[in-house]
Amino acid sequence: MCGIAGIAGFQQKRVAVDEVRRMCDAIYHRGPDDQGYFYSPDVVLGMRRLSIIDLANGRQPISNEDGSIHVVFNGEIYNFQSLRNRLEARGHVFRTSSDTEVIVHAYEEYGACCVDHFRGMFVFALWDDNRRRLLLARDRLGIKPLYYGMVNGRLVFASELKAILELPGVDRRLDWESLSHLFSFLTTPRDASIIAGIKKLEPAHRLIAEPGKALRVERYWDVEFRPDRQKSESEFIEELRGLLEESVQLRMIADVPLGAFLSGGIDSSSVVAAMSKLSSRPVKTFSIGFSEQEYSELAEARTVAKHLGTEHHELVLEPDVIGTIEEIVSYLDEPFGDSSAIPTYMVSKMAAEHVKVVLSGDGGDELFAGYDRYLVEERERGATLPRPIRRILGAAAGLLPEGVRGANYLRHRALSGAARYVDSSTLFHGDQKERLFTRDAARHLDLHDAEAARRTSLRETPGHGLSRLQLHDLGTYLPLDVLTKVDRMSMAHSIEVRVPLLDHKLVEFAATIPAHMRLRDGRSKYIFKQAMRGILPDSIIDRPKRGFAIPLGRWFRGQLDNYCSTVFFSQACRDRGILNPAYLRKLLWMHRDGRDLDLHLWTLVSFELWCRQFLDTPRFARPAEMPLERVFVRTRALASTQVTV
Repeated sequence: MCGIAGIAGFQQKRVAVDEVRRMCDAIYHRGPDDQGYFYSPDVVLGMRRLSIIDLANGRQPISNEDGSIHVVFNGEIYNFQSLRNRLEARGHVFRTSSDTEVIVHAYEEYGACCVDHFRGMFVFALWDDNRRRLLLARDRLGIKPLYYGMVNGRLVFASELKAILELPGVDRRLDWESLSHLFSFLTTPRDASIIAGIKKLEPAHRLIAEPGKALRVERYWDVEFRPDRQKSESEFIEELRGLLEESVQLRMIADVPLGAFLSGGIDSSSVVAAMSKLSSRPVKTFSIGFSEQEYSELAEARTVAKHLGTEHHELVLEPDVIGTIEEIVSYLDEPFGDSSAIPTYMVSKMAAEHVKVVLSGDGGDELFAGYDRYLVEERERGATLPRPIRRILGAAAGLLPEGVRGANYLRHRALSGAARYVDSSTLFHGDQKERLFTRDAARHLDLHDAEAARRTSLRETPGHGLSRLQLHDLGTYLPLDVLTKVDRMSMAHSIEVRVPLLDHKLVEFAATIPAHMRLRDGRSKYIFKQAMRGILPDSIIDRPKRGFAIPLGRWFRGQLDNYCSTVFFSQACRDRGILNPAYLRKLLWMHRDGRDLDLHLWTLVSFELWCRQFLDTPRFARPAEMPLERVFVRTRALASTQVTV
């Protein structure tokens, strides 16, 4: 696991190693073990290394036999051993035992199509000196991030946006389309960043850059939901169990200690069950909870740990909210509206004291239809009201003052199809954004209707019904929210998180499961739960779904209330001229009055703190490491941080 950065000038524009070194310094946390650089008149490649495999010899950049191909790499190629055997049989000579080296030899053999042969999570930059070609590639599901853009005639790229902001030529202007997307859907879009002109390389895409030619960005993989109606339920269960075990086994290859996040939900519990079966010693598992019992899943996690005999670590955390939030924003890299980044940051910090690699259960909800919104949409699709009644409801909702209970319900019932599904996951709706922003900012945002773009995207997604919703979420919510959160918060503590449920072979298999085996009789994840029967306790399989949440609403009515006022009504926020102070006051008043606006306030705080750290300052300053006792005012360990269960 690493962080990468680079600049390509193709001899037309000067490229300096010192520039790339500064970029890599900004992402030191992604790879504190080592650093390396490759320089040519065309390109400079740099990396920070978190040593996981072949600790002694896996230093990057890594080259081929004659030194004409060079690569820097972030991630893991899980099938590197079998791929290496194939390549050696075809005459390729390896100098290390690292998975990184298979990339250069696979490129020699297959060219840019080498990505088709990789099974894993990855972002890499490969320079072909003979062809004067730069190849950038990102894994199929978007587990690892990559930003890129043209700055002063040069192609620049990095694992995190903050590294690109180290370059003096970057124009720190907000991308208004991204800002609109952020306040609608909690994140920036899949192909853009919050900074104008700096893009994200989308999942399952590669970029090819050659002198004198336009950048070529192309998709190399896709998945389509096509039900296999020939298989029986028992056959699906057997195959699912086998693929899960194989995927977990591949992700347990490491030369450093590894463990697992354990929430007590079925996804993480199934991963830990497979690890326990494959391991000769107890698996190290990590869980956190809060003193507010309705937000804590420690009891369920403890049940699974006892059932599987893991070496279980858990903490009850009462954080120094202000200090934690400000540090988290530094590592999130872009404004980010999902407050579950906070507990993800906390559990990563705890795990980093014991292991360097962690397996997680992310992806199960998208693959096997685990979100409540799928069930809701199934019900509402069958109860869509006639159009005249929907028009009346929509008009009534528009007449009600903001904050009146029932207005959102009326607006939602007035919608149908893609508009209804998008509405259910929208934070600030169009009329609210008109009030949220100043008049000058609103003029920019009027050109970018994020909700309309999302509705169009959903309508154009192949398939129908549940399959269309899942496929859409696999391409949007999963990489933009879930995987972004996990990557940034784990990398903040220099640990690698591997996601077995997102092995692309397992994803392709899940796409063949008929819809009635994913949702059945109002039950989500039907086939996945059946596959776990007899492996996990029924109490875990049948428990209601609970998200990775925190008591943020209470914090915003308590110790964060004054803090929000200080942030929102500061001179810096006023001078920036983006947010409307009068509407911010209204939001704070409505939240104090009992409206649940915690995500709205968190997104606003995240945006404003990001502006202070990255927009208002000439260069990013990496926050100093904070010892655990400073990050958390009170940390109550259960049985000295290790629980024997």
